[in-house]
Amino acid sequence: MLSLMRKHAGTWMIKIILGAIVVVFVFWGVGSYTSRRAGRVASVNGTIITLDDYRTSYSNLLEQVRQQFGNNLNDELIQMLQLRKQALDQLIDRSLMLQAAEKFKLTVSDEELAESIRNISAFQTAGAFDGRRYINMLNRNKLTPETFEIKQRDALIIDKLQTFISGNIKVSDLEAQQWYTWNNTEVDIDYVLLEPQRYKNIEPTEAEISNYFDQHKESYKTDPQIRVRYLYFEPEDYADKVTVSEDDIREYYESNPEKFKSPKTVKARHILIKLDSSAKAEEVEKARQRIETVLEMAKEGQDFAELAKKYSEGPTKAKGGDLGTFSRETMVKPFADKAFSMKAGEISEPVRTPFGWHIIKVEKINPEKTTSLSEAEGDILKKLKADLSKNLAFDEAEAVFDESFEGRDLDAIAEERNLTILTTGLFSQKNPPKELKNGARFASYAFSLPPNEVSGVQDFGDGYYLIEVIEQVPAQISELETVKARVKKDLVKEKQDAKAREEAEAILVELKKGESFDAVSQKFKLTPKKTGFFKRNDSIPTIGFERDLTRVAFKLSDNNKLPEEVIKAQKGYYVINFRERRKPSLEGFEKEKTEISERLQQQKTLKTFDAWLKQLKNESQITIEEEFSGI
Repeated sequence: MLSLMRKHAGTWMIKIILGAIVVVFVFWGVGSYTSRRAGRVASVNGTIITLDDYRTSYSNLLEQVRQQFGNNLNDELIQMLQLRKQALDQLIDRSLMLQAAEKFKLTVSDEELAESIRNISAFQTAGAFDGRRYINMLNRNKLTPETFEIKQRDALIIDKLQTFISGNIKVSDLEAQQWYTWNNTEVDIDYVLLEPQRYKNIEPTEAEISNYFDQHKESYKTDPQIRVRYLYFEPEDYADKVTVSEDDIREYYESNPEKFKSPKTVKARHILIKLDSSAKAEEVEKARQRIETVLEMAKEGQDFAELAKKYSEGPTKAKGGDLGTFSRETMVKPFADKAFSMKAGEISEPVRTPFGWHIIKVEKINPEKTTSLSEAEGDILKKLKADLSKNLAFDEAEAVFDESFEGRDLDAIAEERNLTILTTGLFSQKNPPKELKNGARFASYAFSLPPNEVSGVQDFGDGYYLIEVIEQVPAQISELETVKARVKKDLVKEKQDAKAREEAEAILVELKKGESFDAVSQKFKLTPKKTGFFKRNDSIPTIGFERDLTRVAFKLSDNNKLPEEVIKAQKGYYVINFRERRKPSLEGFEKEKTEISERLQQQKTLKTFDAWLKQLKNESQITIEEEFSGI
C-alpha cells in the first residue's frame, strides 16, 4: 500500500499533526515511509532508501517551495534550488541521525512519548488531552496510534540527538558585543551609477549576430517536451457514494470546538503620534504632550474621525483612523489590552506602543460567540462529504495503481473500471497542459518521471492522478533565423553592459589618480549622489539591497577610500567613494544582549550539529543508485 501519511497529507488533520511534531523534524526534512515494493534509490550503512521514500520527500519539498513562491515557481527556480538533491540528502541525513541515536543509546520512554502527544493541541479539548478525540482523529484519517507514535518517537529521538551533540554550546558577552558592533556599524558613501541603457544606437552587424549565436547556442535551445497519458480521479464523481450520519456530524462538532468559536472583536478608530521605540525621554514627553492636546479636543466633543484625519500620523489617517473590526491577537499587546478593556463609545487615555502614542475610540464590541450544532450542521455535512469523497477517489486511484504495479495493463484496468485514460499533447514545464486546473504542478511532477512507468497516486489539489510518460522530445538547438531577433537583443544588451563597465572603470582610474569625486563625475556627465548612513544588513538608501556593494563599502576606510574594482549590481555598474564610518553606542547593546546571545547560540548549535553530521556522512557507507547519482 502507498504510505498512509502521503495518502492523507492534503487533509486538514494531518497538517495539524505534522505542524505539531518537534521542530527539528521539520528542519531536517520530512521522513520516509518505507514501501518495500518500491525501487532502491540509496543505501545508508545498509538501510535502504526507496523510490517511494524519495518521491514523497521530493513532493513535500516541492509543496513547501510552491507555498513560498506561489506563481513565481518555475522549472528554472526548481533547478536552482536543487530540490531533487535536497530531497535525497534529507533522507540520507535522517537515516544517519537515527542510526547515530541508536549507537549513542538515546531512547524515548513511553512516558516522554505520551507527554509529548498530550501536549499537542490538536488532541486537546479545553486545554487538556482528550483520549477520545485522539483516537477519533486518527481513525478518521485511517491512522493507527502505533503508526503515528512511531513517527513521533523518532522525532523526539532526533531532538535528543541534537541536544546531545551540541547541548554545551555557549555564547560569551564579548562575542555578543562584537556581533552587535559589527551588525550596527554604519557607513556613508558617494556613488555614481553607470546604467547600460544610457548607451543608445548600438547596431550589431550580421557577422556579429552570427558569431554571437555560434558562441551561445546552448542559450537558444528549445525546452524539452513530453507527452503523457493519465487517469484522473475527481472527488466530486464519488459524492453520490458517500453517506454521512447525524452521529458523524455531531462527532466532528464535538471534536473541533475551536472551529465553531468566534472570538471577541472590537471595532475602533485611533489617532497615532509616531515615536521611535528607542526615543529619548524628552522626545517621548514631547510626543505625549501632542497626543494629550488632541485628546482634550476629542473630549470636548470634536469629531474623532476628523481629528484623526488632521493629526494622526498612522496609515489609517485618510480613513479617519478607522481600524475596522479586529481580534485581540492582531494588535500589539498594549493597544489590545486597552481596546479590549473599554466600552463602546469610550475614548482612551494615551497608550504607548512600539509605534508611538495612541488614543483609541471603541465604536462597537462583538462578544465571543459559539456557533451551535444546528447552525453548523450544513457546513459540517458539506465538509465531511467532501473529505469522504476525496478518500473514495484516492482509494480507487490506489487500487488501480496496485493492479498496474502487479503487471496488469493500464488500458485493461481502466476499461474494467469504466475509467477514461486521457492523453495530453506535447508540453514543456514552462508551458504545461492548459486543460488542467493545476497544470504547473502536474508538469513539474511529470518531468520527474521515467518513461513508460505508471506513477504513484498524486494529489495536485483538485483530485488524484496516475501519470505515465509516453513520449519524450529532448531539447534542441534552434536555427539562427528562428531566434535571430532574440539573439540580436541579447547581443545589444551585452554591448551596452560592456560600455557601462568600460566607462565605470575609466572613472575609477581617474579617481585613483587623485581627482575629486565631483570633478570626475562632472567630466563623465554624471551626477554624484550620497547614500547617507546604512548598516550591513540594511537596504542602501536611494539604491536598495545590493549585497556586493554593501560588502565592498564596509571594506573601505579613511585610508582606503576607493574600491579595487567597479561593482556590478542589478541596475548597472557602481563606482563608490568612502565618506564616513560610525560605530554604535553600547547603550543599545544592553537592551538586545539576551536576544543576540540566544540567536548566536542557535547559529552555533546548528553549525556544530551540521559539522558533526557532515563528518558522520564522510565516515559512513552511502551508496546511491546510478540513475540518482547526478541529481
